[in-house]
Amino acid sequence: MKKTTEVKNEIAQGCLDARLNDIYVDETLLSYQKDRYLAAIARFESLYGEKDIEIYSAPGRSEVGGNHTDHQHGQVLAAGLNLDLIAVVAKTDDGVIRIVSDDKTIDPIDTKDPAKKDEEEGTSQALIRGVVARLQEDNYATGGFECFMTSDVLRGSGMSSSAAFEVAIGTILSGLYNNMEISPVYIAQASQYAENVYFGKPSGLMDQMASSVGSLVNIDFKDPKDPLIRKVDVDFATFHHSLCIVDTKGDHANLTPEYAAIPEELKKLCSYFGCDYLRELDEKRFYDDLTGARRAAGDRAVLRAMHVYDDNKRVSLQVEALQDGRFDDFKDLIIESGRSSFQYLQNVYPNSDVQNQSVSIGLALSERFLKGKGAWRVHGGGFAGTIQAFVPDEMVESYRLEMDRCFGEGSCRVLKVRKYGGMQVL
Repeated sequence: MKKTTEVKNEIAQGCLDARLNDIYVDETLLSYQKDRYLAAIARFESLYGEKDIEIYSAPGRSEVGGNHTDHQHGQVLAAGLNLDLIAVVAKTDDGVIRIVSDDKTIDPIDTKDPAKKDEEEGTSQALIRGVVARLQEDNYATGGFECFMTSDVLRGSGMSSSAAFEVAIGTILSGLYNNMEISPVYIAQASQYAENVYFGKPSGLMDQMASSVGSLVNIDFKDPKDPLIRKVDVDFATFHHSLCIVDTKGDHANLTPEYAAIPEELKKLCSYFGCDYLRELDEKRFYDDLTGARRAAGDRAVLRAMHVYDDNKRVSLQVEALQDGRFDDFKDLIIESGRSSFQYLQNVYPNSDVQNQSVSIGLALSERFLKGKGAWRVHGGGFAGTIQAFVPDEMVESYRLEMDRCFGEGSCRVLKVRKYGGMQVL
């Protein structure tokens, strides 16, 4: 550990420039990141005083392929992004975790009291306590720390700010108390446990895994306890396209019931066939008994199952297309996935609020602008939040202006895939 003053001096003098460029991929961001880190350390000092510190980072994620396939033990293609949460941390000896996250002071969590609190459901405290509880169950060391966090991963944006937060907690505890020896896969699993059991949101494992592992990864969740992770060594820049994420300004932070309905409906359908997940149900058997499936689970569940079957297969095709350099085929698969999400999965807007369809507007504008040249689709869990587009480099600025004109300045972000997941920066 180094004193806050020493770290600030090192950053100001450029000693961490190479490290920051390596993490954030884009050299044009160096000045911004240095200012951001310096401001975070100064804020830490204002809260806790000058102390020995460590700095951690956990990225947001982009789901490239496999929309809502993970909770059915399917495959995904996902990427850690160069938007992240950073945490300035000082170890304490009282066993209490104290966090200020941007302008929010989170109620302290005593690591000696990991039991679930019903009154904390849906809060940041629940996520912290849940990660601590899972680590303790598996005999990892935990303890207290003081922390200031700041995040570029917008809340309710579809880039999974909650996963970045959970992964950051697990990574901090790995660094402070376990010599960074807790595997990224385990941290992702502990994070999902916290979100499912303590927070009360039945998410799959993709968000946490992409944030914890980083890079572009193909993940097969056939066995969620031991997922198969394969890094896909592809640089989108070689195809002269950029990854754009557009925030359509529809907040999905309060749409947990809409998300929860997808796995709930599929569980009802699977139960009819005597299994727990679609991965266990032979696709031919499903199609051979559509009448019974519709009667048992309803038509929307059947349509959603159709999407999951096809999107799961699309993931393998996307990986193959990228590895073979067939980028036009990859873009076609992105568009297919997006249309399937809209038509069959039905997660582009909430049925409870049909007059607010910002994601639908973003997709329509993208198709009008990029048709025949780029690719576009709903991003992440859906219902509100963001869309994803692969845009030819020569069209990026025009596309950005078009999206910002509709959704407000700064809505379109041109992002990079970073090779690191949850990590200790310093």
